[in-house]
Amino acid sequence: MLDRPRPHEPDEAEPLPRRVRALFLSDVHLGARACQADLLLDFLRYHDAERIYLVGDIVDGWKLRRTWYWPQSHNDVVQKLLRKGRKGAEIVYLPGNHDEFLRDYLDGQFGSVLVLDRAVHEALDGRRYLVLHGDQFDLVVRNMRWLAFFGDKAYDLAIWANTWLNALRRRFGFGYWSLSAWAKSKVKNAVNFIGAFEDVLSEAARSAGADGVICGHIHHAVIRDIGRCRYINTGDWVESCTAIVETHEGRFELIRWTKRTGSEWDSDVLGQAAMLRTVLDVA
Repeated sequence: MLDRPRPHEPDEAEPLPRRVRALFLSDVHLGARACQADLLLDFLRYHDAERIYLVGDIVDGWKLRRTWYWPQSHNDVVQKLLRKGRKGAEIVYLPGNHDEFLRDYLDGQFGSVLVLDRAVHEALDGRRYLVLHGDQFDLVVRNMRWLAFFGDKAYDLAIWANTWLNALRRRFGFGYWSLSAWAKSKVKNAVNFIGAFEDVLSEAARSAGADGVICGHIHHAVIRDIGRCRYINTGDWVESCTAIVETHEGRFELIRWTKRTGSEWDSDVLGQAAMLRTVLDVA
């Protein structure tokens, strides 16, 4: 498969990005063919943050162990993040199960990147959020790794079908739609698993004395209150292409970014940023 051409490098040629207080990304899965690296690059060009939390599964070590896949666009994502660090952003990397090899380097500082198992983010209003990938509370991942790998294979099949379906949708002028996310919302066992995961993570936050939790892992983006705990899941950059930001006004927004690079962008794209973002929920 031919790699996409390398996008133009100079940041000066790009419009000034929207500035936010904090940015949370997870489940990018660099090294997997299903990774939507081009869309993530678009998103990063139009968003800058004082602090960036990489909430696990940024690199897909499981896939890379089986077969090496690392196109230029995946390298560009890494370089874009590191460049933001060089420009002053604090970057906190919280490894997940797919990039668990980085847990050998917990508490290590690599340039502007700090590697932690979990962190506490203090929001503008003083609320404290436990930030972690979430696989630490997934019993399948912890105790039945063979089943987790089997599920990963089944997930690959769903993503493959999703890719071909969206190729057809684009040909007929329709936008991106996630088959796997739709199926996840309809299958009873998946719905039950998501609900149990949210409850367990919320209880972990309460036990840690936090007011909320920000996690990833299950590729199901949401902001909602569970009792007195705010549960926030960043989603992913394989199915839904979502991220969480905390604005300088202290609002948490869940953003879906489904615009593609190239001719689909108007020259005045930054002026239309509100139209290009789909804010799913605002705290």
